[in-house]
Amino acid sequence: MTFIVWFAMLGAVLLLLALSSSYLRWVPVTSSLVCLGLGMFLGTSGLGLLQLDLSESSGWMEHLTEVAVLFSLFFNGLKLRLPLRDRIWWSAFYLAGPVMLSCIAGVTLLLHYGFELGWGGSLLIGAILAPTDPVLATLVQVADAQDGDPVRFSLSGEAGLNDGVAFPFVMLGLFLQQQSGQPWFSEWLVKDMLWAVPAGLLLGYFMGRGLGKLTLYLRLRNDDCTVSPNDYLALALIALAYVSAEIIQAYGFLAVFAAGLGLRQAEVQTSSNPEDPAAEHLVQPVVGHQHAAPERAVKGDVQALADSQVAAGIMLGDMLAFGSLIERAMEVFLVTMLGVVLIEHWDWRAVPVAAALFVVIRPVSVLLFPRPGVLTLRQRGLLGWFGIRGIGSFYYLFYALNHGLLPALAEQSINLVLCVVALSILVHGLSVQPLLAWYEARKR
Repeated sequence: MTFIVWFAMLGAVLLLLALSSSYLRWVPVTSSLVCLGLGMFLGTSGLGLLQLDLSESSGWMEHLTEVAVLFSLFFNGLKLRLPLRDRIWWSAFYLAGPVMLSCIAGVTLLLHYGFELGWGGSLLIGAILAPTDPVLATLVQVADAQDGDPVRFSLSGEAGLNDGVAFPFVMLGLFLQQQSGQPWFSEWLVKDMLWAVPAGLLLGYFMGRGLGKLTLYLRLRNDDCTVSPNDYLALALIALAYVSAEIIQAYGFLAVFAAGLGLRQAEVQTSSNPEDPAAEHLVQPVVGHQHAAPERAVKGDVQALADSQVAAGIMLGDMLAFGSLIERAMEVFLVTMLGVVLIEHWDWRAVPVAAALFVVIRPVSVLLFPRPGVLTLRQRGLLGWFGIRGIGSFYYLFYALNHGLLPALAEQSINLVLCVVALSILVHGLSVQPLLAWYEARKR
């Protein structure tokens, strides 16, 4: 009966979003905010139709949120077409590195000195809340491979990188709060930092690039460009990159994101001119896109394109359409679940934590970006504000619950993380569309 109720809830929420999408685009409200409100209305604080015990469901919730993040990371990487030598990547690296470390340090100090939590628990919660989310931040990320806007590209690169970079600090927090007395620090430094991060990135990148080239070669050789199951290829590459990274004890999140980047580079190599639009836009131009496709493609003369471009365009176009569907479904389900349990886990301490993180720690860290000329002051301000927290934080929370988080810290961690993410959905959900509209108007 519980399954029937949850399934009915999912169908009702999806139907409501489908029918109201034409209205939501005119009001400063995101779909995540609507789902959060619906979850609260249907949960124990409202009609009482839905109930969820997080302590009992932490096992399958860990895997569900993990799958949601993996899908989002892969398709996020697939949209990033700028070469790694482009200077915009510097801002993404800065956001995923120094800015994220500053967020971890700031939240850790606030929780330890302001709320008298131990160093281990404070560091753990800081690492859980530090990453910018790749799932809920889709509105402020690149729309497609043709989008090279510095703000959106930087946020997309950050979201792809920092979900993996935060993992060693989650492990460090778990080690500290357990206080086992074992000589774990050297092992953590070598295994979780110096090995797992670069190994995951390199493995995923070359796997995605290699399989992309192999797939295009086989389809051209067998004259099979239009009927191949491209969604199967996306699922296979996500699974293989993740499992391979886990086998060599590297970070699967980074491997999956890098696999998307590598597959995109396989598409780039099908074009004789790097300045050409992405292959999926040549084959099927996006309606109303700001980058007009070549005249030959707009007229539908796909035969004028190289066979490799046609194959790459159909393959990536199908993958991105499939990924967008999965991301939206996961977002709706998980944010609605957050609304269901939010009231019973509400903790007012989350308000000063969220305020410090959103208004002080991240914006100040971004404004200190050391490379002049890459970002304007206006762009830095937007990057400082658009640090949206979400499904990635949920995954780290449930991972910690299932991997040694002490019972004395479990309830505090659940309450603070859920409430800070909900506050992020609220304040960012109300401000994203007006700020983006202002930014686009000023840019024009």
